[in-house]
Amino acid sequence: MLYPIITKTRNLVDLSGIWKFKLDEKNEGFEKEWSKSSLSGEIYNLPVPSSFNDLIDDLKVREFVGWVWYEKTFELSKNILSEDRVILRFGSVTHKAKVYINGHEVTTNKGGFLPFEVDIKSFLNSDKNRVTVAVNNELDNTTLPVGFVKEIKTPGVGLESLAFDTPIKRHSAYCVDFFNYAGIHRPVKIYTTPKDYIKDIYIDTDINGTTGIIHYEIVTSSTADIKVTVLDKDGVEIATTHGNKNSITIENAKFWKPLNPYLYEIKVEMLRNDDTIDVYYERCGIRTVEVKDGKFLINGQPFYFKGFGKHEDLNISGRGLNEAGNVKDFNLIKWIGANSFRTSHYPYSEELMRLADEEGIVVIDEVAAVGLHANFQNTYAGIKSDKSTWEILDTKEQHLKDISELIARDKNHPCVVMWCVANETALEEKGSYDYYKPLIDLVKELDQQKRPVTLVSHIAYPLNTEEAHKVCAELDVLCLNRYYGWYWGTGEIEAVEPVISKEIEMWWNHHKKPIMFTEYGADTVNGLKESTPVIFSEDYQAKFYEIHGRAFDKLPFFIGEQVWNFADFATRYDSIMRVGGNKKGIFTRDRKPKMAAYILKNRWTNIPDFNYKK
Repeated sequence: MLYPIITKTRNLVDLSGIWKFKLDEKNEGFEKEWSKSSLSGEIYNLPVPSSFNDLIDDLKVREFVGWVWYEKTFELSKNILSEDRVILRFGSVTHKAKVYINGHEVTTNKGGFLPFEVDIKSFLNSDKNRVTVAVNNELDNTTLPVGFVKEIKTPGVGLESLAFDTPIKRHSAYCVDFFNYAGIHRPVKIYTTPKDYIKDIYIDTDINGTTGIIHYEIVTSSTADIKVTVLDKDGVEIATTHGNKNSITIENAKFWKPLNPYLYEIKVEMLRNDDTIDVYYERCGIRTVEVKDGKFLINGQPFYFKGFGKHEDLNISGRGLNEAGNVKDFNLIKWIGANSFRTSHYPYSEELMRLADEEGIVVIDEVAAVGLHANFQNTYAGIKSDKSTWEILDTKEQHLKDISELIARDKNHPCVVMWCVANETALEEKGSYDYYKPLIDLVKELDQQKRPVTLVSHIAYPLNTEEAHKVCAELDVLCLNRYYGWYWGTGEIEAVEPVISKEIEMWWNHHKKPIMFTEYGADTVNGLKESTPVIFSEDYQAKFYEIHGRAFDKLPFFIGEQVWNFADFATRYDSIMRVGGNKKGIFTRDRKPKMAAYILKNRWTNIPDFNYKK
């Protein structure tokens, strides 16, 4: 799927701004056909893109679960209306959407973190138009992430009403350990193309000494001549070729490197009788990615991951696109000496991925397959359950869809060096291999660049089941989420160093594959200082990372450390486990550094991006 841009053959209209918003508290919007006319009643004015939850100071809005409705009126110019194709495109809607143009249903979508689009030309008026979007944020055993909705009967406060069957009820969404922000989270755009148009572009690159090779394949809606031109960073044409599928060689090429990126621009022209039918520009970074001999290689050099698990999470806007926030985060990543992050636990916005290309930030790209573990809490407690996750969950269809759409969207990004098919799943349970083997195979089939594939595991008991090892044998890199010194051995930070080393050595001896930590951390209250490092203090968090670093440095096959989390983030507010969110951030939610930031800055600035632990 191509990102919408303006060219001489394509128009672009951004519908971002203030939209009408209404809660469907009685679940009557479809029955009463709210889409047929302008929304009325209790209406709020809300910005798109954004999460709706934190924008209105009302608990019923913040914790609402079910359908909500958005609406915006717009008018298009004659030039746009005269185009052959007029496409309405949503960057993401969390988690389900039904879209109407002037009262006519035009498309539906399930999946809250990837784009979808539809041709709306036949539904448009020549003057005012109305787009209505019904949005549902419920999670169940078929969605990614998984979750469920239940009604809680809350006892009254008077002596006469202490029974637990009182009729006071609250709907609550139970999912994973981050807040279930919802709404139209990314830009809504209308773009046009000619009748005959460029549908998609596939790019792969090779390096031979100082020579760069760009392999491409162009998919078009109809037969036509294809001209491909490579432009350098200054817009100078440096190479041209023809054909839907071909290769271009660039002598003395400049390569895309972590924190030192170079982007070429690929101009694709669709021609007929020398007339331009359609034109599109795709950016290209020449780089290679490979796993070999226990090392993760970028451009043939062993790369060491330094960075974070993150969230799209900011005050006020929630999970909504915030480009100022993205720029701030990337500058903090560079300030601290990091070079990478994982899109935990869902695909991030296209705008952020394009910024990562430009800034040279390395990305592990993850689908929203988090929470796929029916026995998670029991597993941590060492309790054996009769229930099998893979009998309870019905996520396979959505999982296949999300993987396919993620690769279709992000396939050409040089920043993406590895695909992650799930986070903290029931890897150890019988049935996980049969579930994940087709998904891993699908990634390898769809990605023409053949980037490494991983799956992030959690600390299960027992750790090394036969089923877990079967899945790990299919992966290219083993990514571990481990909380030694926090959830395991809480407060016993001095005792965890040998435990960390022992487990990592076990996985290496079993699989001889590169290993990295994709999560490790400790909740820390900003400003809480203690003379001795006790839990929740900044002193404990700093000591935590010092000791983990010592353990990592002893392991030559260990290829990276991504701490949990970049910044404090919002979680469910109906749990006493979290106070005002998850506090494992190295930065506060408003991006102020904690003590541990300086520990990591000192460590990471002294670890080179390449050839660490030769």
